Amino acid sequence: MTTTLDVPALVPGTVILDEIAEAFGPWSAVVRAGDVLTIVDLHGNQAVDTLVYASDDHSVRYSAAATVTAQQNLFLTTGSVLRSDDGTPLMTLVADEVGNHDTVGGACSQESNTLRYGHHTKHQHACVENFLVEGAKWGLGKRDLVSNINFFMNVPVDPDGTLGIVDGLSAPGKRLALRAERDALVLVSNCPQINNPCNGFDPTAVRMIVTRPEADE
Repeated sequence: MTTTLDVPALVPGTVILDEIAEAFGPWSAVVRAGDVLTIVDLHGNQAVDTLVYASDDHSVRYSAAATVTAQQNLFLTTGSVLRSDDGTPLMTLVADEVGNHDTVGGACSQESNTLRYGHHTKHQHACVENFLVEGAKWGLGKRDLVSNINFFMNVPVDPDGTLGIVDGLSAPGKRLALRAERDALVLVSNCPQINNPCNGFDPTAVRMIVTRPEADE
């Protein structure tokens, strides 16, 4: 174990886990209640598609509708609580150096790539496939996939309701921190999309750091 003096975690404490989610690939871990997950956008402009489940009951899972309704805001930032369908808090965004994260853009898939960008993209790996591969390690299948969060992804909503996917607001080294309100399984696709600006057309690695804050003396 090391302290966070030598790593860019946003919340001080003992480092429980420090890993790289490689470009184009998936990542997952259980974050224990009270622990904090810092996600570091190492190179900037990298979307991190994320799903959250109660680790002991995967039917308790992140709900975009419940989260957005409770906070009355489409976008996530410091203070946002990720909630399940019944309003149960799963994780809280306790620190954020970007200030705006997407809840409505969804995850790319081989099917959506084909529809949006042409049949020549059918072979390209996508977030849905990442979620399925990584989720299988935890007993999750396609029926367990729900609308996800896109951390660091910039999806403005025009007055007429039109969604855009544009250059991100992040930059190299920008971070956010999520505190687990209960033992939470975090499932990530480090987005492999190369057909729109969500990753600057060049997917890159991100860093995932779990810290355990020091107990108050």
